Amino acid sequence: MAEVQWSQLQAAPRDELSARTFGLLAGIIYKHSRICLGPDKHALLANRLRGRIRECGLADFDEYHGLLDSSAGGTEIDVLIDLVSTNHTNFFREIEHFRFLSTKVLPEVIASCRANGKALRLWSAAASSGEEPYTMALVVAEFLRTQAPLDWQIHASDISRRMLATATRGIYSQKALDAVPPGLLRRYFERGIGVQAGSCRVQASIRARVLFEHINLFQPHYPLGLEQQVIFCRNVMIYFDEPSRIEALQKITRHLAPGGYLVIGYSESILGLPHGLEPVTQGIFRKA
Repeated sequence: MAEVQWSQLQAAPRDELSARTFGLLAGIIYKHSRICLGPDKHALLANRLRGRIRECGLADFDEYHGLLDSSAGGTEIDVLIDLVSTNHTNFFREIEHFRFLSTKVLPEVIASCRANGKALRLWSAAASSGEEPYTMALVVAEFLRTQAPLDWQIHASDISRRMLATATRGIYSQKALDAVPPGLLRRYFERGIGVQAGSCRVQASIRARVLFEHINLFQPHYPLGLEQQVIFCRNVMIYFDEPSRIEALQKITRHLAPGGYLVIGYSESILGLPHGLEPVTQGIFRKA
């Protein structure tokens, strides 16, 4: 029988994420973002971090955890959250929400804004790479196109600085714009030429209406006003545990104006959570 060193049996490969280190990393992620990573996300986390570990010149996951836990780890924690955030989005995603925004919400809240001399304020609280807030802006711009001018602004926030950088540029492939109606595409986008051929950019007039901010939904205060008439917070609370969903919902709705609307994702539910909102239709709630 060949001799085998016990250390060979006990030591994990250096590129393997141990259960212990996974637990430590998942704890850091939860503390700073409330994103819950269960044991079923072990392989996902390992795959997303391997490239970053190489970029940092580190040997393995344990050294990476050491970096996060050091005095220099603050900036790297932002990178870690970027790497584990899910950023699936597209223009006019869950289109019924935008139809409802155009046909029901905007006529009501714009009439109220005009009657009370207020500006129209909307917030995309999980903006990702920008498709959602720009879609909101297209819907508002199109609604107001044949009406008297009105001051309006969309705040767009996300926890991922990397996604916000993409969103701020407002440049998308033509394939990414397949869901945008041709009339809106002609009116509100510029087609790229030369090295930008195959892509389109949101027109400056629309980009100027969307203000991007880095916001962690669990930070103490949000840098925006308390009277948002419409808040989209879609497909983000599914990544939180129940105490975190309750906290996020309470903090978000604090910024919703009386009579304002909260929109959540089709796959999400706030049933059983304290919120004080009236259900309107699938994924849409109104503040009394």
